[in-house]
Amino acid sequence: MEKNRYLDLVRKHTPKEDRLKNGTIAFLIGGLMGLLAEVLIEIYSYILDIPTKEASTFVIITLIFFGCLFTCLGFFDKWVHFARCGLIIPITGFAHSMQSAALEYKKEGLVTGIGANMFKLAGTVIIFGVVSAYTFGLLRLIIMGG
Repeated sequence: MEKNRYLDLVRKHTPKEDRLKNGTIAFLIGGLMGLLAEVLIEIYSYILDIPTKEASTFVIITLIFFGCLFTCLGFFDKWVHFARCGLIIPITGFAHSMQSAALEYKKEGLVTGIGANMFKLAGTVIIFGVVSAYTFGLLRLIIMGG
């Protein structure tokens, strides 16, 4: 089969994406995640009497914990399928990627399984985050002058 005809067949049978719907769902779920984080900060700050700066750290830890827990229980993927990027972009998506890889490779052992494979997806995020932070920090230092 010639290449162009094959590509036409693939395009014909590829499901069409409703970008407006997906964007709206991701926006709403991401907003709800932000609202949840703010509610948790308020709970930690006012009810548990933790300073706001430390409460923000506890919120991150809480979201990471629940992202990992829901991945282990097997329904985080179902939520992501519904919520689109609303759950993948925040810290919960990072926790999910780390936990998924750890669960997938646990049968191969701690070092050669979990240790060697846990950062396959998340490692790129870490590297680009560190490089970006360094680059923009250096630019700020040059532009702002110390």
